[in-house]
Amino acid sequence: MSFVKTKTFKYFKNLLIGVGASIVLMGALFKLESWEFASEMLIVGLSVEAVIFLFLGLLGPEPDYYWSKLYPGLDDYHSRIQPLTAGATSNMPEVAPLHGDVVERQLGGMLTELQSMSKSLGALKALQEVDFSGTQEQVKSMSNFYTKMNEAMSDMAKSAEDVRAYKDQLSSLNKNLGSLNTVYGNMLAAMSNIGRQ
Repeated sequence: MSFVKTKTFKYFKNLLIGVGASIVLMGALFKLESWEFASEMLIVGLSVEAVIFLFLGLLGPEPDYYWSKLYPGLDDYHSRIQPLTAGATSNMPEVAPLHGDVVERQLGGMLTELQSMSKSLGALKALQEVDFSGTQEQVKSMSNFYTKMNEAMSDMAKSAEDVRAYKDQLSSLNKNLGSLNTVYGNMLAAMSNIGRQ
């Protein structure tokens, strides 16, 4: 029975199933179109399929485990891999047994990652649904706004210089008025002294 487990046998079994199915389909096509040899092809094809199904029924199903990812070499029927319950050997390191809490922690971490991915995908979907059709006009409006704002700031800077110059002139005028007041006060004092004499 070890030949049944080999890759060669599995390839032959798949080839036989494929050829038998194609003969049945071609026989059905010939029969539907009423071509020559339709009955013969249908009889041969269905007979081959009957033998294949009988053969598959006697063999039994193959288990589809993916343990070869954990233990490379499992796909080789003649490999010498110890079962998990055998413990550590010289060529295979000890594997910690799986407990419910370890599996639960790992699944919990995977669930958290999946929830995070779901939120990220939801955000991307929301971004996809945003309407960007008027964005170009908005960008132009913002550009015009910033241009006008820069011009206004430039005008304000010039105005500030004018205000500073005006302030300096007012300060100079105040000094001159102060001096004139002093001169005028002195003149009044001198005139009043002249009037007393």
